[in-house]
Amino acid sequence: MFVKTGDKVKVIAGKDKGKEGIVVSVNTKKNRVVVKGVNTIKKHEKPSQTNANGGVVESNGSIHASNVKVIAKSESKKEETKNKK
Repeated sequence: MFVKTGDKVKVIAGKDKGKEGIVVSVNTKKNRVVVKGVNTIKKHEKPSQTNANGGVVESNGSIHASNVKVIAKSESKKEETKNKK
């Protein structure tokens, strides 16, 4: 897959077209990516031990990898190779 965790991407199709964000996770089997701040999903939760008040919780949903375009590659790999030399 051409997208890796940490890459900065721009959404080129869908309801969030034009938004930019950083890739949080990648699912290669389903060819989907989770981008921070894109495709926000609101989920209603009951009160529980972990969330005493309950209420509406927002999280990032996944979008298909073909709907994103890489703007900048993550530089974590480049830094690792410099440190090994």
